[in-house]
Amino acid sequence: MANVIVIGAQWGDEGKGKITDLLSSSADVVVRSQGGVNAGHTVVVAGQTFKLHLIPSGILYPDTECIIGSGTVIDPEVVIEEMEQLKKLGVTIDNLYISQTAHITMPYHRSIDRASEERRGDYKIGTTGRGIGPTYADKSERTGVRVLDLMDSKLLPEKLEWTINYKNVILEKLYNLPPLDPKEVIKEYLKYAEYLRPYVIDSSLKIYEAVKKKKNILFEGAQGTLLDLDHGTYPYVTSSNPIAGGACVGSGVGPTIIDRVIGVAKAYTTRVGEGPFPTELTEEIGQLLGDRGAEFGTTTGRSRRCGWFDAVIGRYAVRINGLDCLAITKLDVLDTLEEIKVCVAYEIDGETCYHFPSNASHFANCKPVYKTLPGWQQPTTECRTLEDLPQQALDYLKFLAELMEVPIAIISLGASRDQTIIVEDPIHGPKRALLDADGSPVNEG
Repeated sequence: MANVIVIGAQWGDEGKGKITDLLSSSADVVVRSQGGVNAGHTVVVAGQTFKLHLIPSGILYPDTECIIGSGTVIDPEVVIEEMEQLKKLGVTIDNLYISQTAHITMPYHRSIDRASEERRGDYKIGTTGRGIGPTYADKSERTGVRVLDLMDSKLLPEKLEWTINYKNVILEKLYNLPPLDPKEVIKEYLKYAEYLRPYVIDSSLKIYEAVKKKKNILFEGAQGTLLDLDHGTYPYVTSSNPIAGGACVGSGVGPTIIDRVIGVAKAYTTRVGEGPFPTELTEEIGQLLGDRGAEFGTTTGRSRRCGWFDAVIGRYAVRINGLDCLAITKLDVLDTLEEIKVCVAYEIDGETCYHFPSNASHFANCKPVYKTLPGWQQPTTECRTLEDLPQQALDYLKFLAELMEVPIAIISLGASRDQTIIVEDPIHGPKRALLDADGSPVNEG
């Protein structure tokens, strides 16, 4: 039995959906602990693509219980749309559960989000405009609407009548936007409540009961470490805590039940939205990575900025999350390159820095210090074992593991489930690794 957290070790979009889907085959319960519809997981099964924003990737396994935890913010319209799409594709949602204490995204949250971002002008953060930040803001201000409020047909109209009238003042006076009709919003959300009612539970209790029964629990992260509200590249961050510690808070469990934390990182680096990006490639190679990696956001469709692998932020992710193994995705995207660079340190004001700077202005001035490795220039998408990989590809992975000081357990070589080398199953497998911290080969004995 193992309880495992899967988190993004970069700026999100690392391929967590596929890794979660793979590990879900060994999990009894999968929990989504934070974020909202600003997150997107793409899973490809038997040539069929599933794009999920709120529902855990484990939903594709009918015997795996999937829980949307209390740390998430839920847009009822979107989650219902996802549920209906899954049903049309023949996927059962009888194993889906929604936390009664998760917060609800309302129409005024979306309006305020978009208007606020527009007002920022040159200081835009790069939000998705889906109302996530304002929903979390109301949660912090203790004025939010929770799922259990949605379920109360008497309380909800009273609460929303006052709240919508209050928000209308902001919409009209501050942003010059038309007001919302409280009666129409209440009517709409009461319909959502009736649809979702059968799925609403005390999620913390259900997870606790699974722990007592020694079930395998997988905690699915959204976004990535560098987007963490407290520990990311503030202010260009999300409004929740995508790091491993946030999984415990957002699920309602104590840290002592966690056995392992696996970090997911691309074989290169991408970023969506605004903010500094030291290894960004703006010319031919960056375009090549974007094209070969199909680097477009699942949620927004925006092009992702591409750059070389950054081991400085990688080591930071290891430290902040307590990672004990890695999943490296999209290795195949590098197949055609003659040379591959890896950022091993930063240069800041003439000094070499090996640690991620918490000062935003310092990070904006970082210049990458690169180590250049030879490429393999042959396809890897059909590789299924370490022995199948070209020696240069294996050397590249070993170099990353040495820099990150954690072993690599999974290597993804394409979008499909079968395009994967599983060196170690983090849930059922023994704690062995692709290579030791110093980069030496595994002792199979």
